[in-house]
Amino acid sequence: MQRFFLATNDVESTSIRFNKQRKLTAEKVMREGMPALLALYREFGIKATFFYTGEIAEQYPDLVRQAMQEGHEIACHGYSHEDRFAFDQLGYNDQVNQLRKAKKILEDITGEEVISFRAPALRVNEFTAKALETVGFQIDSSISSQRADNFLSFGALKKMNRLWAPRLPYYTAKNNLAHKGNSSILEIPISALLVPYIGTVMRIAPSLTMTLAKVLHKEAVLTGKPINFLIHPNECINEEDEDIMERRSANFIQYLLAEKIRHGLKQKNLGSIALQLYRQHLEFFHKQGYAFCTLKQYKQEISK
Repeated sequence: MQRFFLATNDVESTSIRFNKQRKLTAEKVMREGMPALLALYREFGIKATFFYTGEIAEQYPDLVRQAMQEGHEIACHGYSHEDRFAFDQLGYNDQVNQLRKAKKILEDITGEEVISFRAPALRVNEFTAKALETVGFQIDSSISSQRADNFLSFGALKKMNRLWAPRLPYYTAKNNLAHKGNSSILEIPISALLVPYIGTVMRIAPSLTMTLAKVLHKEAVLTGKPINFLIHPNECINEEDEDIMERRSANFIQYLLAEKIRHGLKQKNLGSIALQLYRQHLEFFHKQGYAFCTLKQYKQEISK
């Protein structure tokens, strides 16, 4: 049985250090973070999926072209990563408008159809599957099945049902991306087993994340479940400016958990160290004989 590793990357202007959207961060991602990540993928012969916000693609189209020119899949990460545009707070019509706007920006740059989507901060609601269908998306990767650390993230309460989401890829319900159903949207969950398999956790707890990778590998051997790893190019840069953190939440508990504690942890092992840690994971799965492919390619493979 062929096993698959899906390297997925969320491209946005979020500064991990400053905890907000930042033009200087986007420029540094374009000059440093993205080239370093692309070079790593080139070394292993990996084709990856890059989820861009429409906003960063509109402002820095060369950031999209960098990945496109190397044969990577260009995918959508909504229009903006600002909290007020979070999909779990938007109705159906607003989601459709945001999706259409972002999809058009990306397709105008690439000249190719964009079919894959991941919600900013993985925040979705009962309208998202229908909105994705309406706009012409075919794949979603916003659900992280059996991820238990959602209480540390924004939109935590609405993410709790993902503890019961299917682990293998599935077609979603029309009103819930975390449930199986008869929509045309293929959900390819981000890998997790209580702890998510993502760049943030890799940087915070390298040994734990490598152990998780080995457990997920054993699961893949038994079930054929693909490995879906999430990382950001902004994890591959260092911002040495003075750290100024602005409070985003009026709720004290959410401010304490999602901003103070989570923000402090997320700043660990950025830049070249993150790339070195990621290299270890790619080497592990390469040695295990995994096929590295995009979400679009994976959908084509399982449809054969």
